[in-house]
Order: sequence, then structure tokens, then C-alpha cells
Amino acid sequence: MNLAHAPARLAVVRRIRRLSRTAWTLLIAITVYTAISALTLIDIGRLPRFRFDPQPLIESGIAIQIHVAAALATLAIGIYLLCAPKGFRLHRTFGWAWVICMAITAGSSFFIMTLFQSFWSPIHALSAWTLLGLPMGVAAVRRRDIKRHRGEMTNMFVGGMIVAGLFALLPGRLMWHIFFAV
Repeated sequence: MNLAHAPARLAVVRRIRRLSRTAWTLLIAITVYTAISALTLIDIGRLPRFRFDPQPLIESGIAIQIHVAAALATLAIGIYLLCAPKGFRLHRTFGWAWVICMAITAGSSFFIMTLFQSFWSPIHALSAWTLLGLPMGVAAVRRRDIKRHRGEMTNMFVGGMIVAGLFALLPGRLMWHIFFAV
């Protein structure tokens, strides 16, 4: 080992250790998603092409339609809340809208059992975590604990929307059929 490169390697190790839990969650989720998608697509033997076909969603049950509508609203509002200035009345109003949409998204998922057909799948644990975490995030801001509120809501957005959204786009699932053709 060359001692001249030791400070550079130490800096890289420090940077990796400084990654937040949210960054680690995203990194792991994207890695797992990529691996599962690649293996599935290799098994199929064809590459997907992007196209939008809402027919599978239209033909699905009402619980799935409500879930997708609430999830899309939650995603849009969440992106706005992450980018917009905090602490103003508009943030508070959109924050409550986000909490309501997130609760509808999580609650409606308990009526969707397409993965295992007759009972809940492991992804429903994420929905339960979301329904428990929403009141904790709201309680934190009511106590004026902004740091905890920011952490709770950001982690809920990343876990409940980004990670779950990635896994909804796995090859063979409904959202995959809406956005991609094989």
C-alpha cells in the first residue's frame, strides 16, 4: 500500500460513514431493485421499451385505483414540500394534504393482495410503519421539534414513496405494465 494514497482513502471512508440513513436506504433499494429487475429481464430475454398504457389500471379494482391516485398525489405534494420554503402557511396546508394522501395510500394498500392472493405480503409492513409514523411526525412538529419532524417525514417520503414506488415498478407488476412493454 502506498502511503501517499492513505489520506485520500481515509477521506472516502469518512464520506461513506457520513451518508445519512436516508441515503443508505435509497442506495440499498436502488441496488436491490436493479438486481431483481435485471434478473427478471434476463429471464424474459427481451428489453423493455417505454410506453404509457393506462388500460391495466382502468381494468384493475377500485382499491388499486384509489391507491395509485393517492400515491401519485402524495408523490407530487411530497416533491413540492421537499423543495419549497418551510414554516409558512402554504407548507402547513400542503403538509396536511400530504399526511391525508399518505394515510389513504397506506390504508388502501391493505385492500390490495395481488402478490400473495389471499393474505398480506411483506410490503404491507411498510404500510403499517407509515400509519404509525405519520402521527409521530405530526406530533413532533406540534412539539416544535422540527429536526425530528423533518427526519420522520423525509424518511416516510423516501421509504413510503420512493422505495415502495421502485418496487411497484418491478417487471411483471401492474405499474410495469402501465409504463413499459416487453
